[in-house]
Amino acid sequence: MTESAREFYGRWARLYDLIARRTPGIARLRQRAAAACRLEPGDTVVEMGCGTGANLPFLREQVGSEGTVIGIDFTGPILERARAATAAYDNVHVVRGDATRPPVGLGEGVEAKRPVDGDGDVDAVLATFVVGMLDEPAGAVDDWCDLVGPGGHVVLANAARSRAWYAPPVNAAFRAIVVLSTPPTTQLRYETDPTRRLNAKIRAAHARLRERSAAVADERHVFGVVRLTGGRVA
Repeated sequence: MTESAREFYGRWARLYDLIARRTPGIARLRQRAAAACRLEPGDTVVEMGCGTGANLPFLREQVGSEGTVIGIDFTGPILERARAATAAYDNVHVVRGDATRPPVGLGEGVEAKRPVDGDGDVDAVLATFVVGMLDEPAGAVDDWCDLVGPGGHVVLANAARSRAWYAPPVNAAFRAIVVLSTPPTTQLRYETDPTRRLNAKIRAAHARLRERSAAVADERHVFGVVRLTGGRVA
């Protein structure tokens, strides 16, 4: 991600935190995403692009006090909110890093029961509303599947255009949200509709997860806009 994107998301950290936690139905979606990781007490889970940490308490519930939860994000002000939200948990760690090149360890000054070294220590990876921001989303999914290894779980949740019968007004609202939440937000005309670009990235990421998985579960939420896919890596 560019420095301008970091500045954009950092500037709007408070608003994103409010949306992430107070949007109607969002808590239920985050519970479903955490459950789709198929975690057990003592497991280790990494969230790629953890944002302000709204998913981290749900993941901590799944792994218990003996497990490890790691959130990775690239924006300083965003991470400050995530750290504040999880300060009560000594087994939840928030690390600054790139979801496409996640830290091999947990970052300077962070200790955990087990390191993240890509050799089977990570049981699950969760990425919510992240792959649409990546240049090569399918490649990132490959890396995350390699990180958890066979038998591990990767879960993706993303917003894309609805295909329901009532889709036109829903998709119009969705397009407005995409434009307003994509830096620099000052562009009114695009050579390619931004929601089409987003859809293409999300299709590629979810398709790659299905290709890499021995078992797959798919769900639709929020008027068919949010797509949740969980896969057990083959």
